[in-house]
Amino acid sequence: MKKPNQIRAKKHLSQNFLTDENIINKIIQCFDLREDDHVVEIGPGYGSMTFPIIEIIGSIDVIEVDKDLVNYLNENDDQELVNVIQADALNYDYSMLRKKKPMRLIGNLPYHISTPILFHLLGFSECFQDFHVMVQKEVADRMVSTHGNKTYGRLSVAIQSRCKASKVFDIKPSAFHPRPKVISSIVKLEPKTSLGNEVHSKLDEIVKIAFNQRRKKIRNSLKEIFSPQKLSDCGIDPNFRAENLSVEDYITLSKVGG
Repeated sequence: MKKPNQIRAKKHLSQNFLTDENIINKIIQCFDLREDDHVVEIGPGYGSMTFPIIEIIGSIDVIEVDKDLVNYLNENDDQELVNVIQADALNYDYSMLRKKKPMRLIGNLPYHISTPILFHLLGFSECFQDFHVMVQKEVADRMVSTHGNKTYGRLSVAIQSRCKASKVFDIKPSAFHPRPKVISSIVKLEPKTSLGNEVHSKLDEIVKIAFNQRRKKIRNSLKEIFSPQKLSDCGIDPNFRAENLSVEDYITLSKVGG
């Protein structure tokens, strides 16, 4: 049986294994686990967080696409408390794991597909109490950014219209093997009551148009949808640019229509 330090990371899967025990403990501590929590972990790797977590809770569901790691986890699950599911987190139906209590998710998202995975997860937000996800710091900063900042954009609005988002802490490359070239961050997401598919669909459309032309004033970028008068009626200055509108402003526009 291979030891963790003998497992080779697969570049095409963006594998960077968390090895710093102090950081591992810090992440688990911020997760604030309760004994009866139903936890789902994405990208467990060789279980650096998985096995410490099952010392706190009764069992855990993990989603892992790599067959070698699936075998490793199963071989090292002496107490049979880890339900290892070999699947792609980007396509998995998380409602299949649903029980009476909302799930809590923790995961080191592959950086090259972190945004698509986030949106896939948010499609199951009614199943979850919260998400603690590890992403590239640049993505984390965009997720939690507020209007008026350069980092504020489509991702900020899309995430914050669906969740309360907060960055917990950053993680240096030295905490991983192999070392990534970027700083990582833990972000906590707490799902909000859904606005409904129709409003979310409209919001995503408006935000895409606005930020695709972010240098333009919204009276010009959104002119095919809203007249300057309609923008003013919504309490929004038509001379604002996309980054000047708050998440609530975008939600208001999505509800009133053109």
